[in-house]
Amino acid sequence: MIFIAEFCQNHNGDTGLLTEMVHAAKECGAEYAKIQTIFADMVSYRERFETGVIENGVETVIKRPYQSEYDRLKGLEITWDQQADFVDLCKKTGIKPLTTVFTRDSIGPIREVGFEEIKLASYDCASPPLLREVRKVFDAIFLSTGASYDHEVEMAAKTLGDADFSLLHCVTKYPTPLAEFHLSRMNYLDKFCSVVGWSDHSLIERDGILGTLAAIYYGAQVIERHFTLLPADQTKDGPVSVTPEHVIEMKKFDELDQDEMRHSLKAIFPDFEVTLGNANRELSTDELKNRDYFRGRFASKLPSNQTVYNWEETEI
Repeated sequence: MIFIAEFCQNHNGDTGLLTEMVHAAKECGAEYAKIQTIFADMVSYRERFETGVIENGVETVIKRPYQSEYDRLKGLEITWDQQADFVDLCKKTGIKPLTTVFTRDSIGPIREVGFEEIKLASYDCASPPLLREVRKVFDAIFLSTGASYDHEVEMAAKTLGDADFSLLHCVTKYPTPLAEFHLSRMNYLDKFCSVVGWSDHSLIERDGILGTLAAIYYGAQVIERHFTLLPADQTKDGPVSVTPEHVIEMKKFDELDQDEMRHSLKAIFPDFEVTLGNANRELSTDELKNRDYFRGRFASKLPSNQTVYNWEETEI
């Protein structure tokens, strides 16, 4: 099992803490240390999210105002020079550096600072121009597939073609209840590539790493989880983030044979089969609302003042 330690913004913009996270991820057995290449200027203003929409007492469009999101992300930025330092540190430490690309115009700079492999978020599973461009530039690609329709997953696999890519099942509900994991979805993804995995957003306080262990048992070759060294209440993603101790536990579990895994799971999670769900299930209301917001949350801002989204064919 390959483990991706997703640092997200759990570094709080502190490069000293980021350095500690790299060393901790290596020491607990993670294969990848991952950041997110996000700058506040990438945030796209879309009017309907300023107030959200409630119809007949039901939220149909989430409220997430542009300015508050811009201000929050501005304080968490990692400069290009700092990202280059991160890549160098990872290589010296013996762990692979990884980042998520969120806009087409950041592909070149990401490669220039030294990243050789790339992660794409679920909401870009249906962004052919972005997929084509990263295929040309990076040696390996990890693509999450949450909040994506079957035809979009199939299109993404076709677009990536013979590139070295892995597909990660994901449920874009934060946090994700164990009963909504639908881990059998990995069997569907297995038709399109040789390596499939699971990107986990379950709540640590409630579920620990039970769902992750179930994913390993059901064949996840890659596990991605938010990773932190801080108390859960000190970062936005802290509640769904694992610690080095959790990673060590996952790695030990991965060393067991299938019978030992099943016996161990039954002892601590008697109903672990609930995580299987349906391979071709429909997207939930929460996932559709998140898809509506996050697909287009970031965009390329051209010198001509043109805003270009990842799925648009406009030349960057």
